[in-house]
Amino acid sequence: MTAAVRKQQCNFNKLQKRLRRNVGRAIQDFNMIEDGDRVMVCLSGGKDSFALLDILRNLQARAPVRFELIAVNLDQKQPGFPEQVLPDYLRGVGVPFHIIEQDTYRIVKRVIPEGKTTCGLCSRLRRGILYTFAAEHGMTKIALGHHRDDIVETLFLNLFHGGKLKAMPPKLLSDDGRHVVIRPLAYCKERDLAAYAEARQFPIIPCNLCGSQENLQRQAIKAMLQQWEKQFPGRVDTIFAALGNVAPSHLADAGLFNFTGLGTRNGGPTPSWLPGGHEEIEQDEEEEPVVQ
Repeated sequence: MTAAVRKQQCNFNKLQKRLRRNVGRAIQDFNMIEDGDRVMVCLSGGKDSFALLDILRNLQARAPVRFELIAVNLDQKQPGFPEQVLPDYLRGVGVPFHIIEQDTYRIVKRVIPEGKTTCGLCSRLRRGILYTFAAEHGMTKIALGHHRDDIVETLFLNLFHGGKLKAMPPKLLSDDGRHVVIRPLAYCKERDLAAYAEARQFPIIPCNLCGSQENLQRQAIKAMLQQWEKQFPGRVDTIFAALGNVAPSHLADAGLFNFTGLGTRNGGPTPSWLPGGHEEIEQDEEEEPVVQ
């Protein structure tokens, strides 16, 4: 073995250990996988979901709890989609799998005008189909391949375009309370996953329906974060850390923190002399609001 090959192998071992450690830490921090779970791993054919399945399989072999992994792919009938790639790969590695065939591609192309982004509708359709499948087949957890960078990008998408301080949680209960969604790659960086996928030579399937759209707002956010990281190394790590270090009393969401009862003697209603109280006092337009 040459020195170059040894160095390459050493670098891969470090990368693999880092990813396993990050996934294991996320699973532990958020209690993602428990004894007896049937984990549905949503496999899209992209680098992230391939890495997710691969790392979970490795952890499964040495985990102190017993759980099943079932890979599920939604074939959305995109033109030119290589249907045999995923089944061949999954049979080769010995992972139980299901391929769901639903022509969501035609629905999306019919509903969304040409030139508009398709991700919103596509993801809603995909989520509904996967949730239904999970319920019908007794899956206790649904594992998605979103990583740290996806989570930070979603934070800024909601901040800039939705007026919400909201991201992707590592663990989520669906609105109907029937499904637990987990993101074991929550602590993993995208560049690490890309390097891992290249080293493992996964048969990547590109998404021509949505992933290649140049006008996606997510691409603009990604470029912004990459520029920040280039100028200020470690900034994305700091932003991600902030998501787990929230101070509700230092924000402005009255539904999250009881500002109205803060510092009042009796916790009563809004004082009558303030706008919104029982009686509003008339005030000249140029006069500053009364502050107590």
